[in-house]
Amino acid sequence: MASARRTLKAVFGYDDFRAGQEQAVRSILQGRDVLAVMPTGAGKSICYQLPALLLPGVTLVVSPLISLMQDQVTALVHSGVRAAYLNTSLTPGQMRRALQNACAGLYRIVYVAPERLLTPSMERLLHSVPVPLVAVDEAHCVSQWGQDFRPGYLDIARCIQNMPRRPVVAAFTATATREVSQDILQLLQLRDPVRVQTGYDRPNLYFEVRRPDDKEEELLALMEELDARNVCGIVYCSTRRNVEGVAALLRAHGYRAQGYHAGMDDVQRMRAQEAFVRGEIDVIVATNAFGMGIDKSDVSFVVHYNMPKDMESYYQEAGRAGRDGAPARCVLLYERQDVATAHFLIEQAEHNRESGDAYARAMERLRRMTLYATTSGCLRAAILSYFGESAPKRCGHCGNCLAGGRRRERRRPEGGRAPAGSDEALFERLARLRKREAQRLGVPPFVVFSNATLLDMSRRRPQTMDALLQVSGVGRQKMAQYGALFIREIDDFLAGR
Repeated sequence: MASARRTLKAVFGYDDFRAGQEQAVRSILQGRDVLAVMPTGAGKSICYQLPALLLPGVTLVVSPLISLMQDQVTALVHSGVRAAYLNTSLTPGQMRRALQNACAGLYRIVYVAPERLLTPSMERLLHSVPVPLVAVDEAHCVSQWGQDFRPGYLDIARCIQNMPRRPVVAAFTATATREVSQDILQLLQLRDPVRVQTGYDRPNLYFEVRRPDDKEEELLALMEELDARNVCGIVYCSTRRNVEGVAALLRAHGYRAQGYHAGMDDVQRMRAQEAFVRGEIDVIVATNAFGMGIDKSDVSFVVHYNMPKDMESYYQEAGRAGRDGAPARCVLLYERQDVATAHFLIEQAEHNRESGDAYARAMERLRRMTLYATTSGCLRAAILSYFGESAPKRCGHCGNCLAGGRRRERRRPEGGRAPAGSDEALFERLARLRKREAQRLGVPPFVVFSNATLLDMSRRRPQTMDALLQVSGVGRQKMAQYGALFIREIDDFLAGR
């Protein structure tokens, strides 16, 4: 594992592994299949990206979303890794070139949508270069027990059977009940896999439920409290009409907000998502059509304007906050009408109409979600117990444990801001510099540095390249690309300029 640690530091800028990462990386390098259940923000991508740099040939990553592939490939390229994606966003010419490069072994990592796995061009690729590892991201999409079933995921096992030599298969997901885990094992045909389960707790997330008399008024007060003009976040709504109404409300009060829902055409949705990822807007108001696996690490808050249909959806959506480890807020605005809306959406779902079992499972999930929204007990404990984990009765860091949620004194929270031990003024200067540099390069700000890296930088205040390399998240490629710029900004700050 010595070479893995050296690569972890040199490429990704991290001194050590997070929980579960080392076990997953070691198992893959030893040739073992892996099933990893790790919460959003736990660093699942390192678990397959790092082995890909140490194994011969091309690692194939099956991923469900175009935007996720694009963001991860952009981040890898900026860290000095040759990577590409194959999906419908490419023109025929771009696809041809990417496949030629992949067949010539020019990439270490290739991301692909599951629907492309059984195409002739993919078969050609898989017979042209050694493929030591197939990583399946969002692996719960293979299971009809989950809420994100994707039929294309059923092609993965057949694709692997057709390969000249069976690769290591590693499956990753943030949310997997016992039934979903069983489906992943069987449908992906994992062989005696190492099970990596790090637990569902996200200590940096602050959970809260509010039951307002007037949701619009409460949302505006909450936006002020969250400092939503200076940090970015997501507001989830259950219907398209609510998305449009809430986005208009926020814009009318001076917030850079945009809507996102399935009723918009592909180009509109892509523009909204890119504007959010690149920091051109601060708040995206969306239905659950937005964001599965979105690779934006600096989301400071997630507000649910309506209660989702199940805890899996809530945990996955709320978990898009604070992926870089910085403090973040997850607030649910609950009213009884939300239950009726969720009930209606469940009845409208085609697979529920066709299957009494599916309908009964969906209604039971709604009941459990409603219990979370109405409990007076610890919210963190409610989440952990739903996913089968034991938890203390009080976490001391959620709206219910801190007694009174919306009744407590309103204050500007830490979510996404610089916490104690770092310098908030320096953090904000570095964040502005990051934004300018990201705009110049045409990339999302987190591709330059994550919030967690800027927080560590504002604590350490490095003034040499060697000192900058000690900052978490600064690898050699990023030091070479951005080091002089950020060190100069720190020098100016310390000199009072």
